[in-house]
Amino acid sequence: MRQSSVRLHILPCICAFFTALRPTTALPKGANLLLASTVPSSYATSVQEQLTTIGRSDILFIDCPVSGGTARAATGELTIMAGGTEAALEHGHELLLELTAPDKLFIVKGGIGAGSNMKMVHQVLAGLHVTGACEALGLAARLGLDPKETYELVTKDGCESWSWMFENRMERALTAEYRPAASALTILLKDLGIITATGRDTQFPTPLTGIAEQLFLSGVALGWGPDDDSSMVRLYYPEALATVQASSSSKLSLADREQLVLDLLSAVHLVSAAEGIAFAHHLGLDVQQYFSLCADAAGASWSFRARGPEIMAILTGTPSLAATPPKVSLDQRIAGLEKVLVEAKNVGCPLYMGSGAMSELALARLRVGGSVDEVKGLVTGFWGTK
Repeated sequence: MRQSSVRLHILPCICAFFTALRPTTALPKGANLLLASTVPSSYATSVQEQLTTIGRSDILFIDCPVSGGTARAATGELTIMAGGTEAALEHGHELLLELTAPDKLFIVKGGIGAGSNMKMVHQVLAGLHVTGACEALGLAARLGLDPKETYELVTKDGCESWSWMFENRMERALTAEYRPAASALTILLKDLGIITATGRDTQFPTPLTGIAEQLFLSGVALGWGPDDDSSMVRLYYPEALATVQASSSSKLSLADREQLVLDLLSAVHLVSAAEGIAFAHHLGLDVQQYFSLCADAAGASWSFRARGPEIMAILTGTPSLAATPPKVSLDQRIAGLEKVLVEAKNVGCPLYMGSGAMSELALARLRVGGSVDEVKGLVTGFWGTK
């Protein structure tokens, strides 16, 4: 370590970092210190203060959380969100490029803490999508749909209910391969807690994220903390998905039941996209950079890619140059989701995320009317514009 001008930390908890920080006294003058863990932005700024306290303000600290998991780490394709002083970022730039591809490195303006904020708002999407995926596949099982066929339906090219999290996580849910965890439930719970705490600190609502956090707390209480986060599907269907017997006894056709699952995912993804982008905008982050980052990372969904540009345009008061898919009104979206909620109740399946999405959509309709386009209606009716 005495011969190294760089120290990189990716640790599971805050207390572990300060323990690891003690040997920095051995780093040479002007060395880079990289914190790649997901932490609150306030904690990232406190590290810089701690370095000053121990007399090492010369150390060039970079707040650079990563996304992509072990798979992308192994291939050098981690998404990195780096914040820091100009000097620290310049000195550490080549090292950051050694860890990922140039198009996966995002230099976030705003100094120390900005990288952590960008990772946090990315996790809004990741957390909501994995929770919504578990809810949707659990509903499919309750409706008597074959889980594997449902997975193939959602992940086929061009499906408007697709998300990266559904495709990645639900593949493991199908086989109940929960240990060893690719991403433990407790890890995502930590991230959800950072989001809701930051929302409270900055006086910004995070309604759907709050629901997801409570669900993950329930999972931990059930003893699932070390399990893969895809195991949350057990909240909706406690038996292994492989035991589901596809049934045609329902009064609804196969196509109608499949549409219920697709409509649930689409509604949750739309509301998730609005919550993530609105929070990024509230924190003063570059929402276009946020969009570019998330559209090709774990937070990606069809809804985010297709509707995100219009959400950003409304929030920032700038025209959207992106082509937009055919319009859906608030009335149409709510009507579809209402059918989902009614049928879910009939088969005894709770829809926490679906109900949360309905509440936001219904409030937006109350404020701006139901004939308005769902994107414009949700953003102006629920989140408002400055």
